Amino acid sequence: MRILLLEDEYSLRMSIKEFLDDLEYEVDDFSDGLEAYDAIYSKSYDILLLDVNVPTMNGFDLLKSIRKDGNKTPAIFLTSMIDMNDLKEGYKRGCCDYIRKPFDLLELELRINQAYTSHYLDDSEIISLNSDISYDMTKGKLTCKEDEIVLRKAEKDILELLIKHKNSVVSMQMFQDEIWGEYVEPATIRVQVNNLKQKLPESIVQNRRGLGYIIER
Repeated sequence: MRILLLEDEYSLRMSIKEFLDDLEYEVDDFSDGLEAYDAIYSKSYDILLLDVNVPTMNGFDLLKSIRKDGNKTPAIFLTSMIDMNDLKEGYKRGCCDYIRKPFDLLELELRINQAYTSHYLDDSEIISLNSDISYDMTKGKLTCKEDEIVLRKAEKDILELLIKHKNSVVSMQMFQDEIWGEYVEPATIRVQVNNLKQKLPESIVQNRRGLGYIIER
């Protein structure tokens, strides 16, 4: 999962980033609203964590701007605001949740997982890939009946991306942008996808020659 974090308080930003890094999320952190805004248009993110009162462009204005452009990435405001009018304003701008400072980092993890599953997975955390195999998006755990199939990080990232875009082809460019964040040789991507496919029945991850890969459900 790729997360954008906008928070201008350095110690809090570093604490959140280190916590999410330990959970193996990919986190880009910013203290400046305009820098975060530009990043949203240069990369694809799964979750936006936005402080409200930050330099150059506040969190409310940032979210309003990207929503006008059709960006529907789930956004959670991190704020010390307690006034109900402020909360109403945030939801009006398009956030899916608020978390009030100070907060426990475990609470933040729960809010992130809830926002992700609600937006991308129709509130279902356990994704059935066939009658025997399922994937837990929250725990990053692939099981066949009751036995776990161990995946490496790249294999998990690939599987989650395919699930998120189920019934649509995931292109090489999408793999590059959303998993590696930079140019990667297509041959390297194919090797990683094939490593994943070897751990799954052949019918689950399908190749669309010249286009990419797909999970059809």
